[in-house]
Amino acid sequence: MVFTLRNVANNLLFIIDPFHKTTCNRTYVLFSEFILSYNIKKIKGGKENMTSVFEEKNLSKAIMRVGLPAMLGQLTTLIYNIADTFFVSLTKEPAMIAAVTLCAPILLIIMSIACIFGMGGSSVIARLLGEEKREESGTTMNFCVYAIGIAGIITLALELAFLQPLAKLSGADADNAAYTYDYLKWIFIGAPFIMLANGFVHLFRSVGLIKESTMGLVLGNVINMVLDYVFIAILGWGTAGAALATALGFVCATIYYIICMIREKYKGNQLVPLTLKRFSPNAAMVRNVISIGIPGALITVLMSVSNIVLNNYISIYGSDAVASYGIAYKLDMVPILLSVGLSQGVAPLVGYCYGGNERKRMFNIVKYTILYGGFMGAIFTAAFILLGKQLAAMFLQNDVLIEQTGYFLKILCLSAPMLGVINMMTSYFQALGKAIKSLTITVLRNAILFIPGVIILNYFWKLNGVIAAQPVVETALAIICIIMYIQDTNSVSN
Repeated sequence: MVFTLRNVANNLLFIIDPFHKTTCNRTYVLFSEFILSYNIKKIKGGKENMTSVFEEKNLSKAIMRVGLPAMLGQLTTLIYNIADTFFVSLTKEPAMIAAVTLCAPILLIIMSIACIFGMGGSSVIARLLGEEKREESGTTMNFCVYAIGIAGIITLALELAFLQPLAKLSGADADNAAYTYDYLKWIFIGAPFIMLANGFVHLFRSVGLIKESTMGLVLGNVINMVLDYVFIAILGWGTAGAALATALGFVCATIYYIICMIREKYKGNQLVPLTLKRFSPNAAMVRNVISIGIPGALITVLMSVSNIVLNNYISIYGSDAVASYGIAYKLDMVPILLSVGLSQGVAPLVGYCYGGNERKRMFNIVKYTILYGGFMGAIFTAAFILLGKQLAAMFLQNDVLIEQTGYFLKILCLSAPMLGVINMMTSYFQALGKAIKSLTITVLRNAILFIPGVIILNYFWKLNGVIAAQPVVETALAIICIIMYIQDTNSVSN
């Protein structure tokens, strides 16, 4: 039996915009073609699904088929983040906004633990599928799911035990310490579900379940935003309400992913086994996953560490400065997350080509992805420079804070065109199993270049110098990434 989702997509789009169905029909068809249309076929091992997604001959279409859903998922994550800040900002309490900003790195660290098995497993699975080792792919998937669940329970216990020290480590001061503590408590309680949901995103993409990967993200984020409104705007729970909404959103996303795995099992897809009978990891499998996953996780950990350092330096200039930076950074996350989504969505396709020894196709995919990412970043840079203050005014009422936030945003957005190179190179090396090179980019970005950059620029230009560290460092890093890629293409070709 064949079931196509094109009609479902068009109906959903009609609900969203009923007055333009006739005039925009072509747009709807293309949108559904790229993002939602695919055939669900009961074929053993999901062979048709893999072929239709990863063996698309038109490179631009292949990139869109894997990249657009990932970008859509990241976009909903971004919208939820902005909504989180927006609803907290309605309290007109800068200390609450500062608390949410200070807690963000710790939330990223929780997600990074899932990356050990999510990103590591995704890279291994995609390459195994390219080599047509389907049985090993399914076993690896099974191991990664259970490993994330176990790690989530351990993380929950440890973080609740060290809740107060972690709140202080985040950079909280007397003004926002209570709000920071309230936020972290609920985030830690939801840690197992936060980790499972984030791990499923990567694992589902690696086996061609791209729509399901995206829909889980969208579902969790939409529920999060609805609960943000209820808990903050109606019930007045402040930062605790924001954190509880986040945790419950990830709970719902996790339930959705598990239902998808059960459904795939009954369809005969052996790539997503959930049963304990398939839990049979061996030393080589664990080593392969972890060798890629730990550097992948360190990417997020180091990002969190650099953000903690940055937040501590900005905290020197008061809660208002932290609040202004927090909103500017959330807005700057639009091009950042879209670039991350594009590169992460393309990564399984790159790994599949590498495993199947399709070098020329792989290099062309990387080239086009970098060009698309750079063009997208340039558009956002222009938009933020022109509309920085207007965007800041959506979240703030104080004219001084609006002016400061708009200025910060204009500085931060200067690095947006570089993101296409940096994020694609990080995903490229992960997809090829070259974890050390991927980690090198991350260490340079978040430690070796960034932390000294913050210290030096703060010394010379104070707060403005701290904010300017991001575009200065990422411009230098983009040049380094290009050099690394040229060297790698020569070695891979040989």
